[in-house]
Amino acid sequence: MSRLSESVTSVMHILDGADLGADYTVSQLLDETTARRSLDLSDLSPQEQAALVEGRAINLIPSAAVLAEKIEAARTEGRQFVIKYGIDPTSPDVHLGHAVPIIIASRLQRMGHHVVFIIGDVTAKIGDPSGRSSERPALTDEDIARNLSTYQQQVTPFIDFERADLRFNGEWLNKVSLPQLVEILARVPVSMSLQREDFRTRIAEGQGLSIAEFVYSVVMAMDSVAITADVELGGVDQLLNLQMCRKVMEISEQTPEVVIATPLIEGTDGTGSKMSKSKGNYVGLTATPDDVYGRLMSIPDHLTESYLQLLTEWTDDEIGVVAKRLEEGTAHPMAVKRILAGEVVAALHGPHVAAAARAEFTARFSKRSFGDTQNLPVVSLKDHAEDTLGALVSRTLDFAPSISAVRRVAQQKGLRLIREVDGEQQTTQLTEASVQQALGAVVSEVGALDGVELYLKVGRKVARIDA
Repeated sequence: MSRLSESVTSVMHILDGADLGADYTVSQLLDETTARRSLDLSDLSPQEQAALVEGRAINLIPSAAVLAEKIEAARTEGRQFVIKYGIDPTSPDVHLGHAVPIIIASRLQRMGHHVVFIIGDVTAKIGDPSGRSSERPALTDEDIARNLSTYQQQVTPFIDFERADLRFNGEWLNKVSLPQLVEILARVPVSMSLQREDFRTRIAEGQGLSIAEFVYSVVMAMDSVAITADVELGGVDQLLNLQMCRKVMEISEQTPEVVIATPLIEGTDGTGSKMSKSKGNYVGLTATPDDVYGRLMSIPDHLTESYLQLLTEWTDDEIGVVAKRLEEGTAHPMAVKRILAGEVVAALHGPHVAAAARAEFTARFSKRSFGDTQNLPVVSLKDHAEDTLGALVSRTLDFAPSISAVRRVAQQKGLRLIREVDGEQQTTQLTEASVQQALGAVVSEVGALDGVELYLKVGRKVARIDA
């Protein structure tokens, strides 16, 4: 029996009839599954390794069988099996959407393979055109330096950099000569890039398409050649870029890498859009434990199972048991969501911090009173009376990415003022029009504040307003 099988057996025993809402049960599960994030998986056969990876991929090219063969061949040759994951520093934040392929890279690392994490300091200047309806504004060297300053720290919960390489593609791309690039471009058919629907749409609509964007995937593919990658990971929106990597490796007389394309995780708003900072439906890896926990508790119930699949170390068999219990009514959706939120916080900060975030969430949202809740942000009415509610929420409190996002919360009836006296609460629903009002004017409409604790609730986030 493999180490992973032993762990799964332990978790299955816990899941068998236990109260999934009980703190003791959750603690047991977290201890077991958090330990799994550092579990040595090298005792799995190449076929078992390939099957474990395939279970979380939406595309595996050319096949799981080929992946297993390549792993076996590397073992026989006594060489490192190289796993590539690349990211362009076009934003300072890495979020859980990026973490989906990184988690698979972590598993491959624990199988004994060598991860090369590539920061695209050169490709970021072009900007990945995938899915874009217009050209991405060019980034300066200063923009890139600022964005990538914390990248390694952000992904360290998943990748052990003592056993992995962190590389910048400027190391080799800054040395590429024009004749080298032209030689590769001459052997890449234009039809490969024109397979992209986003390119065809932009051309048809006259939106424009730069030559730099057109060759982005070729330049990115030169990273695979530079490190002689055996496997590359990326979201399914990167599939055509990843296939170009195989083509350029072939042109360079290397064995094409295996491509593992992962699903795009849906945003926390449950609208079907992928997780994105621009949409405000993301969970940043640098967010506080309480914020990570609260954001995951806010997701619609239908996302819980897919989040468990993509963001945790749970196996399909374990998730199947939970799904069956939900269907039978022997587990509550909120209890399972709390397990999920704890799993992600534990991955980023450890199980003890996850337990504290769970307790804080319970105090904040499951009790009638906010008075005993710790760590609530505080806003001074005296200092911010003239600030509009929208500016206060989006800029001062950072509870929403923009004022328009605050309006959406109000439209969804999630913007409220709560007066609390002796633990009893009186709630005032705030309208979309309130977003443009000054905080002082909004507060004055709820009545006298003598002896009253006042709170502003934005979705699931809460701040105390002091006089």
